[in-house]
Amino acid sequence: MKHRLIITFGLSTLVCAVVAATALGGGKGRLYQFRGEVGSASQTSVAVTVEGGNHAALKALIGQAQTESFTLGSRSEVLVYSQGVPHVGSAAELHPGDNVTVNVRAHGGASLAELLATPLATIGDHGANGGHPARALFLYVGTVAGPQSGGHVALHVVSGNWRGLRTMLGAPVDQAFSYSDGTIFLLWQGKVPTVIDPAQLKAGDRITVRVRAPRSATLAQVEATPATHVGEHEPGEVETKTT
Repeated sequence: MKHRLIITFGLSTLVCAVVAATALGGGKGRLYQFRGEVGSASQTSVAVTVEGGNHAALKALIGQAQTESFTLGSRSEVLVYSQGVPHVGSAAELHPGDNVTVNVRAHGGASLAELLATPLATIGDHGANGGHPARALFLYVGTVAGPQSGGHVALHVVSGNWRGLRTMLGAPVDQAFSYSDGTIFLLWQGKVPTVIDPAQLKAGDRITVRVRAPRSATLAQVEATPATHVGEHEPGEVETKTT
């Protein structure tokens, strides 16, 4: 009986591992996960404006454009989520503006060109609102006040959207915002964004910091939440439209 219990437990663990691997785009190689919005899609490719991802994916993007085209192959799986429940779909269900998670498997240290040429393992389509209707945008505009350390960006705040500025009432203009491996850093040259490493930010650089948090979040709660992305020299109209 004891041996049967051990075998049963082992089989259950194996099944859970298989399910987990499938959900992450299981297979051989390292997982490169990109998150963003669909620009366009066909039966063979999907263009995504990347807004985040895991460390391996964002490292491969450094120095490259924010919008990239991923390959859809015969074994690529499209998972369409409805109220949090996925079903197997098709490329025809990938619509512009949909929030997606792209999983690509490749060897460690793969270049972006290699990742784009490798048929993606899975792409999860979470719809136009990304499944997070309760999370609001807190936007802050300012200048880098010092070097990054411990996963934080020191910011001298000069502007922002209404929600961001509301949290600043009565607070010092110098604040520190969190970032993580999933935060994307963008350098804007004109209207073209290029992915950069956070270490490239220098004191005095003008940046925008975007954080998604509950609508009632305090400044402390916003600062403790890793930013979704940080933009350097983002076009000036962003400030006037969101202030």
